[in-house]
Amino acid sequence: MVLDSLDLARTIIDVIEDVKGENIVLIDLQDVTLIADYFIICTGNSDRQLKAIVEHIRIDIKDVLGVLPHHIEGKAASGWTLLDYSSVVVHVFSEELRDYYDLEGMWQEAKILLRMQ
Repeated sequence: MVLDSLDLARTIIDVIEDVKGENIVLIDLQDVTLIADYFIICTGNSDRQLKAIVEHIRIDIKDVLGVLPHHIEGKAASGWTLLDYSSVVVHVFSEELRDYYDLEGMWQEAKILLRMQ
């Protein structure tokens, strides 16, 4: 079975919703860069919640789709963790670092497919 990158992204978003991640954004990068098809950006309210979001994504996506991230960078305590699934890159931020790095602004020429508060 070939996994479609949009299906992967939507499944990751479902996991983030289940663990109460906030301000979820799905950005379609296909027309602007080759680094990934989609970025998912979300916010957690505490180090504990950031860690829970990352762990649930990693475990649930492995259990449901049989896929592990190729790379995980950062820790919850740093305020930013990145999970790299090649075609889908997930950014889990504290509110402060999300505002600071402003990935939505950096990739403003890309299409926003989903924005959930």
